[in-house]
Amino acid sequence: MKAVLPALARPLLEARLPKNLDVAWFTTPDDAKAMIADADIAWVDFHPQGLIRDAVRAAGPKLKWVSTIYAGLDAFPLDVIREKGAILTNGSGLNADTVAEYALMGVLVAAKRFDQVVRAQDRREWPKDAPGKLVLYGSRALVVGYGTIGRMIGDRLTAFGVDVTGVTRSGRDGTLTPDAWAARLGGFDWVILAAPSTGATKAVIGAEQLAAMKSTAWLINIARGDMIDDDALVAALHSGGIAGAFLDPTNPEPLPADHPLWSAPNAMITMHLSGRSQTTMFTRGAALFVENLTAFLAGQPMKNVTDATAGY
Repeated sequence: MKAVLPALARPLLEARLPKNLDVAWFTTPDDAKAMIADADIAWVDFHPQGLIRDAVRAAGPKLKWVSTIYAGLDAFPLDVIREKGAILTNGSGLNADTVAEYALMGVLVAAKRFDQVVRAQDRREWPKDAPGKLVLYGSRALVVGYGTIGRMIGDRLTAFGVDVTGVTRSGRDGTLTPDAWAARLGGFDWVILAAPSTGATKAVIGAEQLAAMKSTAWLINIARGDMIDDDALVAALHSGGIAGAFLDPTNPEPLPADHPLWSAPNAMITMHLSGRSQTTMFTRGAALFVENLTAFLAGQPMKNVTDATAGY
């Protein structure tokens, strides 16, 4: 059985792999595309993530399992994975803590307008008043996508005295269902996007939803950039329809230098750094790969198995 694995992970993996596993260690996307042609197992993560799609499309008929440290599956050719009947396991949970912390940071930065504080320091100015005066205690947040990361965001906001409402497909545990949350947008001070990117979530925040939000509300996105209609958001920011937006992901990425979001009033863009604002993800990803490899070879249930049809 052959596995195609990143050379960067070799120090973390090699001593823990079965001796009879034929391993090809790649260093470049072209290496991975060549090696995957006769592979049974592939861990072919790259950045930018578009290179992942090219590598998986080069896979041969033997491919049985694709592993990734990323939680989102939008970089993968899910049609190819379905056609091959391959298992796709993701990195859900590997960066959950840091992404949840980043979302909380976004709320706090927006509440106190820390972006303006930093710029005042750059200008060596001493403001006579605080640029941001929103208090989290007693405010209300809607978290669209109340999975692992969404619940962690909710827990952290609750600790600050925020009243949190989640959105799930099933409406479990008092959360709102996908057909119910949009009508409630006007009741929230923070609208936080934490859902996986699927066909059903594209542009879920458009002109209608932005118009329904409070003019004092902030939009926080730590999910995927394509969940927001950028034209509608730029218009809402210029008109004052909402107070502002904290955007970790954008669409496309990297965001072109002439994109209007860069200069939109009260927009903060953090270059999709939330999951990378840590030092342990790759180590934890390697440990998860070894655990799943042991289960895969033994025919046992694996962790983080995704649904290539649903897209998460």
